Amino acid sequence: MSDGSGEGRRSARAFTPDFLTELFRNPLDPGYADAAAQRAKTGRPARPGWSVGPVGLAVIVLLGFLCAVAYRQTMAEEPGRAQARSGLVAQIKQRQDETDVLSARADELRAEVNRQREAALGGSQAARLRDLEASTGLGRVRGDGVVVRLADAPKGQDVISGANVGPPQVLYLDLQAVANDLWSVGAEAIAINGQRLTATSTIRNAGEAILVDFRPVTGPYEVSAIGPGSMRERFDTSNSALTMRKVAQNTGISFDVRDADDLTLPAAPEPRLRYAEPAVSPSLSPSAEVEPSGSGTSPSPSGGG
Repeated sequence: MSDGSGEGRRSARAFTPDFLTELFRNPLDPGYADAAAQRAKTGRPARPGWSVGPVGLAVIVLLGFLCAVAYRQTMAEEPGRAQARSGLVAQIKQRQDETDVLSARADELRAEVNRQREAALGGSQAARLRDLEASTGLGRVRGDGVVVRLADAPKGQDVISGANVGPPQVLYLDLQAVANDLWSVGAEAIAINGQRLTATSTIRNAGEAILVDFRPVTGPYEVSAIGPGSMRERFDTSNSALTMRKVAQNTGISFDVRDADDLTLPAAPEPRLRYAEPAVSPSLSPSAEVEPSGSGTSPSPSGGG
């Protein structure tokens, strides 16, 4: 009994090979074995395939239908978009032409007003008026001076990714600093890319654009100034010149200062001045009482002790 039971227990135990033993025993994947068996049976190689059920087929048909509808809709709307785009381009061109005509007409009227005014005024008064217009920026001026040129750095590549990166750009603060230092060293008239600066001029940015008196200017930027002969030497030692030279050395921004003879700076547009006016009659609070004019006392709030 004992020998039989021992044999039964030994026969019931099965040997389980480890992974390496099984790998060496059956090196091929069962799928390859099945493919080899099918190839031997049919005489041609078996191709792995995939089956599509009814749901998958319906999804494929639906996607194809949606793509076809989207394509037809896009092609149908393309003529309308092209027509709208061409219409906007034509309107912009028309407005630019109208603006150019109006600007030329404004220059003609301004010149005619100046002629009529000089004819009506005496010689000394007309000369004084021209001097005042030149000093305030409302008259065209000519003379010797300097030109400060600033330009954005050329485009470069990122050292790590190699992608194109935006170049260091001239900021509106740079133009402000240059203009202020030119005024401080004796400039009598300044213009930025042909835009004359006056006492009410502004230099600011809107997005990536720089505006001078709300008119956009693009690089390279030329700040032209008319002034005394020592202006160039004094500007070279100013804070803005020293800062911009250091910035140009570190970032690649272009900064150059040169003497210029016989500069002509245009007149600035007529300013639109605003004045503060007092109210017609000061309003009193409902709780205030005014004493009679002969009492010699000041108004006092009602209910005061």
